[in-house]
Formats: sequence, C-alpha cells, structure tokens
Amino acid sequence: MAGVAFAQTAPVAAPPADPQNILNLDLSTGGRVKVLLRPDKAPYSVERIKVLTRRHFYDGLTFHRVIEGFMAQGGDPKGTGEGGSDLPDLKAEFNDLPHVRGTMALARAEGLDTANSQFFIMLQPNLSLDGNYTAIGRVTAGMEYVDALAKGEPPENPSKIIRASIESDEQGIAPAAFVPPAPAAAPAPVATGKKVKKEKKAKQEAAKPSAPAPAPAPEPAPQAEAAPATAGTDAAVREVSGEPATAAAVKDVASEEAIATPK
Repeated sequence: MAGVAFAQTAPVAAPPADPQNILNLDLSTGGRVKVLLRPDKAPYSVERIKVLTRRHFYDGLTFHRVIEGFMAQGGDPKGTGEGGSDLPDLKAEFNDLPHVRGTMALARAEGLDTANSQFFIMLQPNLSLDGNYTAIGRVTAGMEYVDALAKGEPPENPSKIIRASIESDEQGIAPAAFVPPAPAAAPAPVATGKKVKKEKKAKQEAAKPSAPAPAPAPEPAPQAEAAPATAGTDAAVREVSGEPATAAAVKDVASEEAIATPK
C-alpha cells in the first residue's frame, strides 16, 4: 500500500492508564478485551469511538472479517464491511503508532478520509499499514479473546461484541469534555532570493559607522570699521573743546577741513 511510513527508531511510550481512555469490549469468545485509547495521537478518531460506545452503537455487532495472522475487523452495523454510523466520515489522523500485534486502528474505504465506525485489531505485526490507517490505541489485556474470534470473510458463525463500554463510565466517573487540540503553529516564512540579499545589504548598511557631521564653518572675525575721513577733525575739535582756543589750534582745524573736502 502506498503511503507515508513512520520510522520506528524506538518504542512509542504509552501514557499512564486513564479510565477515560480505556475501551472495554466484552466478546462472545468468553472474556473482556481492554484497549488503551490514545487521544494524544488521534484525538478526533478516539472521540468518535467514545461517542459511539456511549450510544451502545457497538453492542451486538459482529467481527465480519477476521484473517488468520493478519487482523480482525468489526464495527459495521450491516455486517458486510459497507456500513457505518450516521456521523460524518473522519479526516485521517495518521501518526507514529506502529501496527504491531494488539494495535487498534480505524478501517476505511479507498479514500484517506473515509473512516467512520469500523475498526480492526492487529493479530500480527504489519508495518506496511503505518501511515495508511489511523491507529487509535492498543490492547493491554484480553488479547487471547481476540485470537479466539471466528475466522473468515465473513466467518460462517461470526463472533460478536456483546457490550462495549468506557471504563470511567463503569466507575461512575463523569465523561471528560472533549477539548480539540490547539492548531499547529504556522512555520515562520523563509526569505529567499532577492529578499535575502536585500535584508543582508540592509543589515550591512546598518552596521557601518556613520560619518561625523561636518563642523560648522567658522564665523568671520569681526573687522574694525574704517575710520571716517573726519577723524582728524574730531580729534582737533576735542582738543579745542578741552583746552583754551588758540590761534594755532584754529589754524590746524581749518587746514584739515580743507584737505578732507573734495575739490
């Protein structure tokens, strides 16, 4: 079968047994089979099994297809392999639980997202099913009663599920509310091509030392104003005003005035 194979590098560790996640199947072969369900691996598929079990959907249904050395399939109200519940088909929840002896998984039609109510229990390992069917748990007790199921496709006298139940219900524990898993975080966008070059250039530019601001041009030094042409006259006037007027001083002033006046 084509599909995604999951590498089995180490055994998949099971969580501690929780009565809310233990499915009990009382079979006509003489005993009870306990299945530890794995909502951590297939939350919606496990919830479907719980819902149908609490509706007593599985009570009295047969194992209509049991192949020696392979698997035992049941959960079809028609008993032909063509039936299902009135609930919509499930989206596949392929995971890393291997299809080893005792694994319970959902049966489906050709489409990947066509599982509904039917399930199968592995009688022997078959890892070619990994990544093609949604594994939902594994038998932890009573596997001998699964081995004793009548064989055939269909069996001449099929074995039955007398009663299916969730262990917490039998213990008087209220069913836990189903909490949908949080959506996976979207991966961060990866910059490529021109965008990478542009971002790299921007970082390089930001890392360069900035050029010092140009020093302001020095203001011109104040210059002394040119002395007016009448400076000598003013000096003479001051001299005249500060001392008694004499004929010589008056004569000097008159001569300077004559020189400063344009002809």
